[in-house]
Amino acid sequence: MLDNVIIGQYIPGKSLIHKMDPRAKLLCLLLFIVFLFVSRHPAFFILAISLTVLTFIAAGIPFRFYLKGIRIIALIISFTFILHLFVTREGPPLLETPLFTIYTGGVTEGAFIALRLLIIVIMASLITLTTTPVDLTDGLEKLMKPFGKLGVPTHELAFMMAIALRFIPTLLEETAKIIKAQMARGANFTHGSLWRRIKAFVPVLIPLFVQSFKRAEDLAVAMEARGYAGGHGRTKFRILQWKPIDTAAVTLFAVYGAFGVYTRLFI
Repeated sequence: MLDNVIIGQYIPGKSLIHKMDPRAKLLCLLLFIVFLFVSRHPAFFILAISLTVLTFIAAGIPFRFYLKGIRIIALIISFTFILHLFVTREGPPLLETPLFTIYTGGVTEGAFIALRLLIIVIMASLITLTTTPVDLTDGLEKLMKPFGKLGVPTHELAFMMAIALRFIPTLLEETAKIIKAQMARGANFTHGSLWRRIKAFVPVLIPLFVQSFKRAEDLAVAMEARGYAGGHGRTKFRILQWKPIDTAAVTLFAVYGAFGVYTRLFI
């Protein structure tokens, strides 16, 4: 299961998405997520799906690799859809049983939410899959630079977010090692009741937290030994360059957002 997690991983490549400025990628993702919740018109969702497919093709990520990583997210999205079936009570009844009743509004609402979540996860994952942690940190810092005038530590915040994404694969690898070590000692994570399975993971969480704090302490000592003192006065080895493809991408997503507002107000 842990091998199927792709969040935080980076796949080197020379696709159009790889070559884009990280600031443009983050702006496009922000526009996409914000305006995705503006309209519920079918034409707008068709445009959103088409834009997602186009971005996925332009990224050049292997479909099998991405399909493997979307399995866990698909379980969560499926649970969200099923939850809306039983919670939402709008529209005429679609299925009536002595225990529960499913309404057409529940099916519609669940489908909209599930589709939105799936599209958002795909687009957000493409950011980390096509952007190195260093570039992602620089892009976040540049975008948050205006908030620095208000006293917000933009460099430190961007650095912390990049470190968090960087250590996701490391923590997953550490978790897999601990699980194998516990299984070698007779632990069982696949049989028994749900409560027994949850209790079986307690011996995994404790050493995982200990290792996480140890890694954090080692990282802090290493940064202090190298004279790290925040972002004040620091220079950049690599300078981000805004290219025409970045302008075209942001413009495309801005048009997508404008179409969402139009379908919300006039259609």
